[in-house]
Amino acid sequence: MDARLGDVIDDFCVKCRRLTNHSVVSLLNGAAAKVRCRTCYSDHDYRNEQAPPSKKDLKKAELFNAVLSGVAPPPAASEETAAGTDSKKAGKKPGKRAEV
Repeated sequence: MDARLGDVIDDFCVKCRRLTNHSVVSLLNGAAAKVRCRTCYSDHDYRNEQAPPSKKDLKKAELFNAVLSGVAPPPAASEETAAGTDSKKAGKKPGKRAEV
């Protein structure tokens, strides 16, 4: 359904910091582009009823990505290392179960 100027729609208000009724102020390709909060009368872009992420969540994500970028991937087992472990296993004596 296409919105019309003045229609009342729900959206997240940046100033009120909650989901409130808004009036459509401008349209772009038949969809709301700018809206006006009917509680505090502030104009802002239409946010599709989604709250922006909090600064705390953005900081956590940034720190997490920094830690991940600092961690080196585990070294791949080379053929020499794999061959060395096999020769050690071959030199061991068989256990009790193997003798039976």
